[in-house]
Amino acid sequence: MGCFEVLESGEGIQDEIARRLQDTGALACGWSSPSRPALLIISPRVAAQTPHLEGGCRTVLLPGDAPAEHWQLQAASAVSYGPGPRDTLTLSSREGDRLWLALQREVVTVQGQVVERQEFPFRSTAAQPTQAALAVAGALLLLGVRPEHLS
Repeated sequence: MGCFEVLESGEGIQDEIARRLQDTGALACGWSSPSRPALLIISPRVAAQTPHLEGGCRTVLLPGDAPAEHWQLQAASAVSYGPGPRDTLTLSSREGDRLWLALQREVVTVQGQVVERQEFPFRSTAAQPTQAALAVAGALLLLGVRPEHLS
């Protein structure tokens, strides 16, 4: 098991994360173990289609509307993304492929750095659904990519 793991169903999230990590050179990772990733990313489609989920990680990134109460996930922290007012990462506005995202509360990266509340631009493809873009942006933040490097 590596630094992060993506549970997805053909949404292209892992490929986009890997591409952007390579582009920014942010491949360093903090805590991980052979059997548990530092960061587990759950895609919108997997969250909607998976009634039972088991596993463990340091931090889980998941949709705010995920049925997590039915899952058996062990994580030190959880970060949610989506349109809800309780979600940690939300969409503020969108113009074509340019999104403005709002980090509603501070988060701690897998390297242990604190990212403060803020709004920041994020460039997505016009075809990428907003929820998938939020998953990519959230994963990159938690993997240590600075918000100013996401546009």
